[in-house]
Amino acid sequence: MTISDSSYDQSVSSIHNRLFFRLFQAGNMLDRQAINALGMTTVQWSVLGALSRPQVAAGMSFSDLADYLVVSRQSLDGVLKRLEREEHVVRVADTVDRRAKNVVLTDKGREFWENMEPKIYEFYRQALSNFRFDDKVSLVHFLNQLNAGMANVSLEEGNATNSDRSATPTRE
Repeated sequence: MTISDSSYDQSVSSIHNRLFFRLFQAGNMLDRQAINALGMTTVQWSVLGALSRPQVAAGMSFSDLADYLVVSRQSLDGVLKRLEREEHVVRVADTVDRRAKNVVLTDKGREFWENMEPKIYEFYRQALSNFRFDDKVSLVHFLNQLNAGMANVSLEEGNATNSDRSATPTRE
């Protein structure tokens, strides 16, 4: 299918539009509620959460952190500056490549995160209270599929396919 394909089903287009608009609204609601309920932005929340994982106790490279969070380097830099001022993270030179910087959660940052975790888990509980366990697992699955699909989007002429109308979702 190409963008100019006149046989494109308008009902499919309509549901796609509604789906992406709902995702937009959900993202904005998450941003608003994170600030109101937790006193931090979703990017600050995700940075602290990413750095609190045991497998990155020694920190993550700036580039790896940006890639992991799927944020721009510029956006991440601004967030890290604020978290550095609050003494939650530090940037240190990589031991192998002195030009590269690793982002490390400080003891103060770890304590802050550990104090926030009960609020975060309550936030999750309330936000997902209308979902059954299987609904949550399915939602994660479908969001993973959506992220993979978005990573492969190319609007260059000749790259669009007709697979949208005939594709059947697969299970992971």
